[in-house]
Amino acid sequence: MTTTLSMLETHPRRADVDRTRLAAAIDSLNACAETCTACADACLSEDAVAELTRCIALNLNCADICLATARMLSRHAGEDGAISRSMLEACATVCRACAEECARHAERQQHCRVCAEACRSCERVCRDLVVALR
Repeated sequence: MTTTLSMLETHPRRADVDRTRLAAAIDSLNACAETCTACADACLSEDAVAELTRCIALNLNCADICLATARMLSRHAGEDGAISRSMLEACATVCRACAEECARHAERQQHCRVCAEACRSCERVCRDLVVALR
């Protein structure tokens, strides 16, 4: 059992979705944020950093949105399904954009390949959770 799931299991209020599924989504969001942050840092270390400015910006935006979404999904008190779905859809959108941009650089920068994969996975998780919350 993950730490996230253990914490969700101790919450006195039930979530509107299966806790195991919710914990997996939160873990995926946090992992994607970490990967995007590391990718942005790696891009800044590349010789051709000027060619990677859009990638860096998307990495940082994706990381911020993933973290905000994970934090929001971790709170059940005052939970609002419409807001959760909107955050997840926004997160899926930025994950898709970041994955597409990273994929453009993946052949030359391996960190971008890893990041694109993490973003695609997180996008799927977000879209699946939106459906589960309906």
